Amino acid sequence: MKKQTNPLKFFSLLKWIDGRPLMEVIEPYRQKIFTETLFTLEAGNPRYNLALTGRAKKNWKSADLVLAALYRLLIWESPLGHQCYILANDEGQANDDLTLAKSLIKVNPILQSRLSIKVKTIERKDGEGFLQILPAGDVSGSHGKTYLFCGFDELHGHRDWGLLEAMQLDPHRPDAMIWITSYASLYNYPGIPLYDLTLQGKEGKEGKDPRFYFNWHAGDFCTDPEYQAKATPEERANPSTLPGDYLDQQRKRLPSHKYRRLHLNLPGSPEGAYLSPERVEEATREKYKRLPYKDGACYQAFVDMSGGSGDDATLSIAHRDEGRVIVDGVWNQGHRPPFDPRKAIDLFTSILKEYRLSQVTGDRYAGETFRVDFQSRGIAYQVCSVPKSSLYEVLEVELNSGRVSLPDEAQLIQQLLLLVIRAGKIDHPAGEHDDMANAAAGAVYLCHGGVSFNIEDLHELDSLVTTRWGSPFFRHEHEGSPWDDM
Repeated sequence: MKKQTNPLKFFSLLKWIDGRPLMEVIEPYRQKIFTETLFTLEAGNPRYNLALTGRAKKNWKSADLVLAALYRLLIWESPLGHQCYILANDEGQANDDLTLAKSLIKVNPILQSRLSIKVKTIERKDGEGFLQILPAGDVSGSHGKTYLFCGFDELHGHRDWGLLEAMQLDPHRPDAMIWITSYASLYNYPGIPLYDLTLQGKEGKEGKDPRFYFNWHAGDFCTDPEYQAKATPEERANPSTLPGDYLDQQRKRLPSHKYRRLHLNLPGSPEGAYLSPERVEEATREKYKRLPYKDGACYQAFVDMSGGSGDDATLSIAHRDEGRVIVDGVWNQGHRPPFDPRKAIDLFTSILKEYRLSQVTGDRYAGETFRVDFQSRGIAYQVCSVPKSSLYEVLEVELNSGRVSLPDEAQLIQQLLLLVIRAGKIDHPAGEHDDMANAAAGAVYLCHGGVSFNIEDLHELDSLVTTRWGSPFFRHEHEGSPWDDM
């Protein structure tokens, strides 16, 4: 068995692109990551075959990935060759990574003597391996590649597991590994690779997956106790030294949702996001998934049905309690599309009956089809008379005033955070969904359908809608339900 070399010994022979010794540039916390990830050995092979390292922007994530790939390409002894890949989030990121790798080679004669630079590939001169740096889209759909090292740079843009599944480790190569770097994603719910892996890392206990190395620095969570004890979220998310006024400058120049994601490594919101992440987070502080039936509560239910091919069918139930709206739960059909919509109705009917409900409200989707289906199961179906933008406006007021409680469901939270104003309407961005968000907003809206909706609420909504859309929705002098004329 060949003896392996510590990566820090290799790095001690190199210069950074500005001519400084490389080890002067690699801070102690990064040295520790390199040693633990690449040089924790068991029977000659690395203990870890999957690594996820996350921290805020401008904290050397891409540089570390390139350095790890060069180490594996040149120094790691592997009888099966040195096939190495870095898959970047997009073309620009790939070009940046490739430029960095080429710059390191140009300032280090020891690298020049052993490597040849091609257009998108760096090759060993002895023909024993290569490093390819490509946008993820260039290898999408590829299967069966065997490699020694595969790096994913900025995983936050990946919306599904397709590429990661295609590039899974070869089980016949015990020294192969995947190294993933990223800051937080816009898409922060189950099924998104970065969400799933981060959750696994946070909840993982020693021995659960002993070959998964997880290192995470964010404003709210840090795997390193030294940084977790830091006073501010910025210090926890940015372990590398940044110019003194850099973060303050970024805080002033960027929208808060962008600053949170880029510089606090916290899930963000899209440009033009409709709802405040802080208010949504506050509404979920009770951390429940579903509340049981409560005697004496007056429940309301709202459904957002689906044909079963792409969108989820969703149900939400809510009730009022001492001036607040409590969303008791949000449910979908139970598994990902495609699905049989009538089986979803069976599931929803059973939930409605648990809450002693005999009526549900929804939109006019599919004409009379779902109305008849619910009625055949003993549930009256009421058609909602207002557009979903109106539902979201009511929800916004309740969130901003702290008068609503939401279940801690990741998909619901993410859909709420992704809502934007498009063409004068509140909706999800192209390619996204708002099924759960729409159902929850509908249930909140229904809870304000009676006298418990007071005149202050009405004036606040009227002012908000008039400001945003240019005309009021409500007649303040109305003596009955404030929703009758909507």
